[in-house]
Amino acid sequence: MRIDRPQPSRTRRLWLGAVAVAVALGASGCAGYRLGPTNGEAAGNRSIEVRPFANETLEPRLIEPVTQALRRQVQQDGTYRLATATGGDIVITGTLVSYIRNPLTLQPGDVFSTRDYEVRLTARVRVVDRDSGRVVVDRDVMGRTTVRSVADLNSAERQAAPLVAEELARNILTRVVDGTW
Repeated sequence: MRIDRPQPSRTRRLWLGAVAVAVALGASGCAGYRLGPTNGEAAGNRSIEVRPFANETLEPRLIEPVTQALRRQVQQDGTYRLATATGGDIVITGTLVSYIRNPLTLQPGDVFSTRDYEVRLTARVRVVDRDSGRVVVDRDVMGRTTVRSVADLNSAERQAAPLVAEELARNILTRVVDGTW
């Protein structure tokens, strides 16, 4: 005697197939994730010294926000310790070489007045391994942000300085931490 099992409906098969695909994609999405530092070193094993950058731009008061943002990024990332009292294993120095403000959008109804600007800050960054004297990073790195032009553009740019410095610091630290050296 043969018992016939009912065949699953087409909708049920499609639903089960979709669930299987979703599980496979979800499991493979985590395959490249690494817990901890991405450069293979133990977290906090080495230290970084951040020296204040030189400013060759015509925009004053940029050194302090960049230095503070870079030090804060080192502490937040946790791959390296921030060297404060003694010299670090890795030394970051740099020069702010370019500060550019480009118009993005115009005021509605007025084609001569700019409403939003993009601020770009470029730094020539040099990272040296103190033990070996080897230059790890020697390149230009850029950070950018958008500034809404209010009645006083100078105060708007002063408020944007920490934002562009934070973006620049994040880009610098990414090159140091994820670099192949």
